[in-house]
Amino acid sequence: MIKAPLLFHIQLLAFSLLPFIFFSCSPNNVTEDNSLKKYFDSANVNGCFGMFDNGQGRFTIYNLKRYRDSSYTPASTFKIVNSLIGIQTGVIKDENMVIKWDSLKRRNPDWNKDLSMEEAFKASAVNYYQEVARRIGKDTMKKWIDSLGYGNKNISGPVDSFWLNNHLKITPDEELGLVKKLYFDQLPFFSRTQGIVRKVMLQEDNSNYKLSYKTGWGNTERGDELGWVVGWIEENKHPYFFVLNIESTDQHIDMADVRIKILKGILSNLGFFQGKK
Repeated sequence: MIKAPLLFHIQLLAFSLLPFIFFSCSPNNVTEDNSLKKYFDSANVNGCFGMFDNGQGRFTIYNLKRYRDSSYTPASTFKIVNSLIGIQTGVIKDENMVIKWDSLKRRNPDWNKDLSMEEAFKASAVNYYQEVARRIGKDTMKKWIDSLGYGNKNISGPVDSFWLNNHLKITPDEELGLVKKLYFDQLPFFSRTQGIVRKVMLQEDNSNYKLSYKTGWGNTERGDELGWVVGWIEENKHPYFFVLNIESTDQHIDMADVRIKILKGILSNLGFFQGKK
């Protein structure tokens, strides 16, 4: 019988032998759509949007420079990777695993109770995933971040907040590449691990489309509000991968509402939600 720590290192060694690059767009497969600017202007935010049509192998992008060249704290989009590592290493048993509430009241009432992994993921409960990170431990977390080549791979600072403190940074292009590989079971984790995370990312499911995503809300180094939505939409079993990244100087912005409103406005503009793509 192989002990768990040894099994982990065997898994990691095997996966690390695989070439792993998140994504890359080139001038040959990119359409820049500046008409999408109106959705950002209407909310008085700056940002970018990227979509990859897997069937055609083409990108539709607004603000290419920001999309490809600028890095930001992943904020709660890191819960995708935190979940993957947690499940792979056995820290999270499955999506039903409950972590007891520590009785500390936080700003979101949905966090102030015992939560399963699925509930915590959908409510974006920081406290649940901080405990997961502590249980994973910094050395193990670092090995997996390095193996993934995730962003700048900088997890300096406390193990339960490095994805929030602007040490770890990732580009929108890398975020999109991550979820594309997750969808196709191409990340260096077991199929079961990736399947559980795909399951909890599903937010809307009807006869016309399936919409899966993870949001994020943090701050830039200069103190601006930063919002993310990354995931995919499926119509007629055809996946389209997207990432939205927005930034606002308004400290009172309703980021939870604004980022989804912009995303759905853009997706509707691009012809989604009708089941005709």
